[in-house]
Amino acid sequence: MAQIILSLLVISLTIFGFLGKVESRSRARMYLQAQCQPTIYFDLCVRTLLPYTTKKELPSPRRLAQITLTTCLVKARFTKVYVDMIAKQYNKTKNHREYQALEDCLNQISYGVNQITQSVKELQQMDTDVEEKFVWHESNIKSWISAALTDTTTCMDGLLGDTLGNKVKSMIKARFLNVKQLASNSLGMFNRFTARHRASRAIRNP
Repeated sequence: MAQIILSLLVISLTIFGFLGKVESRSRARMYLQAQCQPTIYFDLCVRTLLPYTTKKELPSPRRLAQITLTTCLVKARFTKVYVDMIAKQYNKTKNHREYQALEDCLNQISYGVNQITQSVKELQQMDTDVEEKFVWHESNIKSWISAALTDTTTCMDGLLGDTLGNKVKSMIKARFLNVKQLASNSLGMFNRFTARHRASRAIRNP
């Protein structure tokens, strides 16, 4: 009898622990769904941020903007490495036309990586700089993210025509599309952060 009671107790604790995790996950998801409203790629936004949200910590709008931007940078760097690898393969086979198309795309993603890197650094600088420079930092970050979006779109729309094989073209396009979507979400989350910051400042200094 005692063993049965002990077993039931263990099962009950396991169930309650599971329900607690589900409740925590559900609360985190609801929070992110509200935060991700300004983004175009809403589901991607929630999936990107969910691993960084727990019951004990619901990241601030600034932190969420930082996470989306850093994630975009990581994906952009992986895309650059991938395109560089494919370009070298085409260069070895002396497919000069295909190699040139890949080189053009490689230049675009390289520009994008630099712009997103600058944005990440600028967002970090916003924490330590004086309030008077907030607008200047904001303008820089928006310009760089927008430029990165343009770079990814240029490669997808203009440099991946019939020159490359369908399989290679699809693989590269999928990676650029992911970077583009993350950059778009980063801009949306950053805009939300700056709007909330201004609203908070207006309350403190009416």
